[in-house]
Amino acid sequence: MKVQLLAYTPEPEKVVAAAAKLCYSNASIDDLLAGLTTEKSREFVEMLATMGHESPTEHVSFTFAIEGVSRALLAQITRHRIASYSVQSQRYVKLDDFARVTPPEIAADPEAKAAFEEAMQSEAEHYQKITGILKEKHKAAFLAEGMEEKAAARMAEKKAIEDARFVLPNACDTKMIVTMNARSLQNFFHHRCCSRAQWEIRALADEMLRLCLKAAPSLFAKSGPSCVAGPCPEGKMSCGKTAEMRQKYMAMRSEGQKNG
Repeated sequence: MKVQLLAYTPEPEKVVAAAAKLCYSNASIDDLLAGLTTEKSREFVEMLATMGHESPTEHVSFTFAIEGVSRALLAQITRHRIASYSVQSQRYVKLDDFARVTPPEIAADPEAKAAFEEAMQSEAEHYQKITGILKEKHKAAFLAEGMEEKAAARMAEKKAIEDARFVLPNACDTKMIVTMNARSLQNFFHHRCCSRAQWEIRALADEMLRLCLKAAPSLFAKSGPSCVAGPCPEGKMSCGKTAEMRQKYMAMRSEGQKNG
């Protein structure tokens, strides 16, 4: 897995503070940024967090480049609907020897790993076989319609992989660009940093949070699973590790403040 923070709203904490200031004062637009130093902006952001006033944080956004994650993760992250996603297409990109994500539990067991690799190899071979069969069929049809051979081959392959991709597994890796505003990110971290989240998306959420803490440490000071800033919402399903989780994310915040 590789995660990079490509871009984010310049001076995010100052933008959030300005939006909040507009809500609570009669300042004009021209005066909105007056006196909003870095320190004052951070104080304003921290005050908002204690008040639970989240809407001003929607005015700043963060864009991440993510690769080396599975299609299984893609199905999970796109459930966070207040976000923008651009994903590598299996319809347009031919995957002759696709990379795959191997779950740690499988990787740690030689027998399970061997079975997994055998299954992945079989999927890759079937993908290539189906692609080849359909490509020849579509190429013949395009040539019969009078299409030039090179163009017919190109169009035939595109049409073939559109259907052949149905045999590709959840383990098949993918790449994406994801943009979320800060409020959506907070919700994402609450759910996906939780110890009960699936291991891969939890690892992704942790890495995204590390990057956010470097860019805007005060804005994400209370980020992480819900138990970091309050009681665990999982009830009987709680992992029972609240103290351990708070210690983990406190250390992450300290590191972010140091590098921010």
